[in-house]
Amino acid sequence: MKVIMQWKYKASRKPSAVFTSDWLDAGSALIIAEDLEKSGRLKDVEFKDDFETTWTKKELKKLLTVVEEEPQDVTVFFDGGYQKEQNIAGLGVVIYYRQGKKSFRIRANLRLDQFESNNEAEYAALYEALNQMEELGVHHQSCFFKGDSLVVLNQLSGDWPCMEENLNKWLDRIEAKMEKMKIIPHYQPISRKENQEADRLATQALQGEAIFSKLEIADQRSRNKDESEKNL
Repeated sequence: MKVIMQWKYKASRKPSAVFTSDWLDAGSALIIAEDLEKSGRLKDVEFKDDFETTWTKKELKKLLTVVEEEPQDVTVFFDGGYQKEQNIAGLGVVIYYRQGKKSFRIRANLRLDQFESNNEAEYAALYEALNQMEELGVHHQSCFFKGDSLVVLNQLSGDWPCMEENLNKWLDRIEAKMEKMKIIPHYQPISRKENQEADRLATQALQGEAIFSKLEIADQRSRNKDESEKNL
Protein backbone atom coordinates (compact mmCIF):
# COMPACT_ATOMS: atom_id res chain seq x y z
CA MET A 1 0.00 0.00 0.00
CA LYS A 2 1.33 3.40 -1.03
CA VAL A 3 0.49 6.69 0.68
CA ILE A 4 1.39 10.36 0.55
CA MET A 5 2.34 11.76 3.92
CA GLN A 6 1.52 15.36 4.85
CA TRP A 7 2.54 17.06 8.08
CA LYS A 8 3.00 20.46 9.66
CA TYR A 9 6.26 21.66 11.16
CA LYS A 10 5.60 23.84 14.16
CA ALA A 11 7.93 25.15 16.85
CA SER A 12 7.64 27.93 19.42
CA ARG A 13 8.60 31.34 17.99
CA LYS A 14 9.60 29.81 14.67
CA PRO A 15 7.90 29.79 11.26
CA SER A 16 5.53 26.90 10.57
CA ALA A 17 5.29 25.06 7.27
CA VAL A 18 3.39 22.19 5.69
CA PHE A 19 5.37 19.39 4.00
CA THR A 20 4.17 16.73 1.55
CA SER A 21 6.11 13.57 0.74
CA ASP A 22 6.38 11.57 -2.46
CA TRP A 23 4.51 8.27 -2.63
CA LEU A 24 5.78 6.02 0.14
CA ASP A 25 5.22 2.48 1.28
CA ALA A 26 2.72 2.84 4.15
CA GLY A 27 4.98 1.03 6.60
CA SER A 28 7.89 3.32 5.73
CA ALA A 29 5.67 6.38 6.09
CA LEU A 30 4.75 5.34 9.64
CA ILE A 31 8.43 4.86 10.54
CA ILE A 32 9.24 8.33 9.22
CA ALA A 33 6.32 9.88 11.11
CA GLU A 34 7.39 8.28 14.38
CA ASP A 35 10.97 9.47 13.86
CA LEU A 36 9.82 13.04 13.17
CA GLU A 37 7.61 12.94 16.27
CA LYS A 38 10.72 12.53 18.41
CA SER A 39 11.74 16.07 17.48
CA GLY A 40 8.56 17.41 19.06
CA ARG A 41 7.90 19.55 15.99
CA LEU A 42 5.63 17.25 14.00
CA LYS A 43 2.00 18.41 14.01
CA ASP A 44 -1.17 17.28 12.28
CA VAL A 45 0.26 14.38 10.30
CA GLU A 46 -2.05 12.55 7.89
CA PHE A 47 -1.71 9.93 5.17
CA LYS A 48 -3.59 9.81 1.85
CA ASP A 49 -3.93 6.71 -0.34
CA ASP A 50 -4.63 6.23 -4.07
CA PHE A 51 -8.36 6.51 -3.48
CA GLU A 52 -8.00 9.96 -1.85
CA THR A 53 -8.90 8.44 1.53
CA THR A 54 -7.18 10.20 4.43
CA TRP A 55 -5.88 8.28 7.44
CA THR A 56 -4.55 9.31 10.83
CA LYS A 57 -1.46 7.53 12.13
CA LYS A 58 -3.57 5.39 14.42
CA GLU A 59 -6.01 4.49 11.63
CA LEU A 60 -3.19 3.62 9.22
CA LYS A 61 -1.52 1.36 11.78
CA LYS A 62 -4.81 -0.48 12.32
CA LEU A 63 -5.38 -0.79 8.58
CA LEU A 64 -1.94 -2.28 7.98
CA THR A 65 -2.59 -4.85 10.68
CA VAL A 66 -5.82 -5.86 8.93
CA VAL A 67 -4.31 -6.12 5.42
CA GLU A 68 -0.95 -7.57 6.47
CA GLU A 69 -1.80 -11.02 5.11
CA GLU A 70 -3.52 -9.77 1.96
CA PRO A 71 -1.68 -9.64 -1.40
CA GLN A 72 0.09 -6.30 -1.91
CA ASP A 73 2.55 -4.65 -4.35
CA VAL A 74 1.08 -6.49 -7.34
CA THR A 75 2.88 -6.41 -10.70
CA VAL A 76 1.43 -8.27 -13.70
CA PHE A 77 3.14 -9.34 -16.92
CA PHE A 78 0.77 -10.50 -19.65
CA ASP A 79 0.97 -11.65 -23.26
CA GLY A 80 -1.34 -13.13 -25.87
CA GLY A 81 -0.51 -15.39 -28.79
CA TYR A 82 -2.75 -16.09 -31.79
CA GLN A 83 -2.97 -18.80 -34.45
CA LYS A 84 -4.94 -17.44 -37.38
CA GLU A 85 -5.43 -20.78 -39.11
CA GLN A 86 -7.27 -22.27 -36.11
CA ASN A 87 -8.61 -19.04 -34.58
CA ILE A 88 -7.18 -19.98 -31.18
CA ALA A 89 -5.47 -17.82 -28.58
CA GLY A 90 -2.82 -18.62 -26.00
CA LEU A 91 -2.79 -16.42 -22.89
CA GLY A 92 0.24 -16.03 -20.63
CA VAL A 93 0.15 -14.37 -17.21
CA VAL A 94 2.84 -13.81 -14.57
CA ILE A 95 1.91 -12.13 -11.28
CA TYR A 96 4.40 -10.95 -8.67
CA TYR A 97 3.13 -9.91 -5.25
CA ARG A 98 3.98 -9.66 -1.58
CA GLN A 99 1.96 -11.26 1.20
CA GLY A 100 3.04 -10.52 4.74
CA LYS A 101 6.83 -10.73 4.73
CA LYS A 102 6.99 -13.16 1.82
CA SER A 103 7.05 -12.60 -1.95
CA PHE A 104 5.43 -14.87 -4.51
CA ARG A 105 5.15 -15.46 -8.24
CA ILE A 106 2.19 -17.01 -10.03
CA ARG A 107 2.58 -18.35 -13.58
CA ALA A 108 -0.54 -19.32 -15.50
CA ASN A 109 -1.70 -19.82 -19.06
CA LEU A 110 -4.92 -20.58 -20.89
CA ARG A 111 -5.96 -21.65 -24.40
CA LEU A 112 -9.19 -20.28 -25.85
CA ASP A 113 -11.04 -20.80 -29.15
CA GLN A 114 -12.92 -18.52 -31.57
CA PHE A 115 -10.59 -15.52 -31.49
CA GLU A 116 -10.20 -12.98 -34.28
CA SER A 117 -6.81 -11.31 -33.77
CA ASN A 118 -3.63 -11.09 -31.73
CA ASN A 119 -4.89 -7.87 -30.11
CA GLU A 120 -7.96 -9.74 -28.86
CA ALA A 121 -5.64 -12.36 -27.37
CA GLU A 122 -3.71 -9.60 -25.58
CA TYR A 123 -6.91 -8.20 -24.08
CA ALA A 124 -7.99 -11.67 -23.00
CA ALA A 125 -4.61 -12.25 -21.34
CA LEU A 126 -4.99 -9.13 -19.22
CA TYR A 127 -8.55 -10.16 -18.32
CA GLU A 128 -7.28 -13.59 -17.27
CA ALA A 129 -4.71 -11.83 -15.07
CA LEU A 130 -7.58 -10.01 -13.34
CA ASN A 131 -9.36 -13.34 -12.80
CA GLN A 132 -6.22 -14.73 -11.14
CA MET A 133 -5.89 -11.58 -9.02
CA GLU A 134 -9.52 -11.87 -7.93
CA GLU A 135 -8.88 -15.46 -6.85
CA LEU A 136 -5.93 -14.20 -4.79
CA GLY A 137 -8.10 -11.60 -3.09
CA VAL A 138 -6.44 -8.51 -4.59
CA HIS A 139 -8.60 -5.41 -4.10
CA HIS A 140 -8.54 -1.69 -3.31
CA GLN A 141 -5.00 -0.95 -4.49
CA SER A 142 -2.81 0.26 -7.33
CA CYS A 143 -1.37 -2.46 -9.57
CA PHE A 144 1.14 -2.39 -12.42
CA PHE A 145 0.32 -4.08 -15.72
CA LYS A 146 3.24 -4.68 -18.09
CA GLY A 147 3.02 -5.93 -21.65
CA ASP A 148 4.57 -5.52 -25.09
CA SER A 149 1.38 -4.56 -26.97
CA LEU A 150 1.36 -0.79 -27.45
CA VAL A 151 -2.07 -0.96 -29.05
CA VAL A 152 -3.73 -2.66 -26.08
CA LEU A 153 -1.93 -0.66 -23.38
CA ASN A 154 -2.59 2.69 -25.05
CA GLN A 155 -6.24 1.82 -25.67
CA LEU A 156 -6.67 0.75 -22.05
CA SER A 157 -5.07 3.97 -20.79
CA GLY A 158 -7.31 6.03 -23.08
CA ASP A 159 -4.41 7.49 -25.08
CA TRP A 160 -5.50 5.73 -28.30
CA PRO A 161 -9.09 5.22 -29.50
CA CYS A 162 -10.49 1.71 -29.80
CA MET A 163 -12.61 1.43 -32.96
CA GLU A 164 -13.12 -2.34 -33.19
CA GLU A 165 -16.33 -3.64 -31.63
CA ASN A 166 -14.93 -6.94 -30.35
CA LEU A 167 -11.97 -5.17 -28.68
CA ASN A 168 -14.30 -2.62 -27.10
CA LYS A 169 -16.19 -5.50 -25.51
CA TRP A 170 -12.97 -6.76 -23.91
CA LEU A 171 -12.08 -3.23 -22.82
CA ASP A 172 -15.50 -2.85 -21.16
CA ARG A 173 -15.09 -6.20 -19.37
CA ILE A 174 -11.68 -5.21 -18.07
CA GLU A 175 -12.86 -1.81 -16.83
CA ALA A 176 -15.91 -3.38 -15.14
CA LYS A 177 -13.74 -5.99 -13.41
CA MET A 178 -11.29 -3.34 -12.20
CA GLU A 179 -14.16 -1.23 -10.89
CA LYS A 180 -15.54 -4.24 -9.02
CA MET A 181 -12.13 -5.00 -7.49
CA LYS A 182 -11.34 -1.31 -6.91
CA ILE A 183 -8.07 -1.59 -8.80
CA ILE A 184 -6.20 1.51 -10.00
CA PRO A 185 -4.17 0.35 -13.03
CA HIS A 186 -0.78 1.66 -14.08
CA TYR A 187 0.07 0.51 -17.59
CA GLN A 188 3.71 0.14 -18.59
CA PRO A 189 4.83 -0.89 -22.10
CA ILE A 190 7.90 -3.14 -22.10
CA SER A 191 9.97 -4.84 -24.80
CA ARG A 192 9.31 -8.39 -25.97
CA LYS A 193 12.59 -9.40 -24.32
CA GLU A 194 11.38 -8.07 -20.96
CA ASN A 195 8.11 -9.97 -21.47
CA GLN A 196 9.69 -13.35 -22.27
CA GLU A 197 8.15 -15.15 -19.31
CA ALA A 198 4.56 -14.30 -20.25
CA ASP A 199 5.30 -14.84 -23.96
CA ARG A 200 6.62 -18.36 -23.27
CA LEU A 201 3.49 -19.21 -21.29
CA ALA A 202 1.27 -18.01 -24.15
CA THR A 203 3.23 -20.13 -26.63
CA GLN A 204 2.95 -23.19 -24.37
CA ALA A 205 -0.81 -22.65 -24.18
CA LEU A 206 -1.04 -22.65 -27.99
CA GLN A 207 0.89 -25.93 -27.96
CA GLY A 208 -1.65 -27.45 -25.59
CA GLU A 209 0.53 -27.32 -22.47
CA ALA A 210 -1.49 -26.04 -19.50
CA ILE A 211 0.52 -24.43 -16.70
CA PHE A 212 -0.26 -23.09 -13.27
CA SER A 213 2.32 -22.64 -10.52
CA LYS A 214 2.77 -20.60 -7.38
CA LEU A 215 6.28 -20.12 -6.03
CA GLU A 216 7.75 -18.24 -3.09
CA ILE A 217 10.60 -16.09 -4.35
CA ALA A 218 13.26 -13.75 -2.95
CA ASP A 219 12.02 -10.30 -2.07
CA GLN A 220 12.10 -8.08 -5.16
CA ARG A 221 14.23 -5.45 -3.43
CA SER A 222 16.76 -8.10 -2.39
CA ARG A 223 16.88 -9.49 -5.92
CA ASN A 224 17.48 -6.03 -7.36
CA LYS A 225 20.31 -5.48 -4.88
CA ASP A 226 21.91 -8.81 -5.75
CA GLU A 227 21.70 -8.03 -9.48
CA SER A 228 23.27 -4.61 -8.93
CA GLU A 229 26.15 -6.13 -6.96
CA LYS A 230 26.76 -8.66 -9.74
CA ASN A 231 27.12 -5.81 -12.21
CA LEU A 232 29.77 -3.98 -10.13
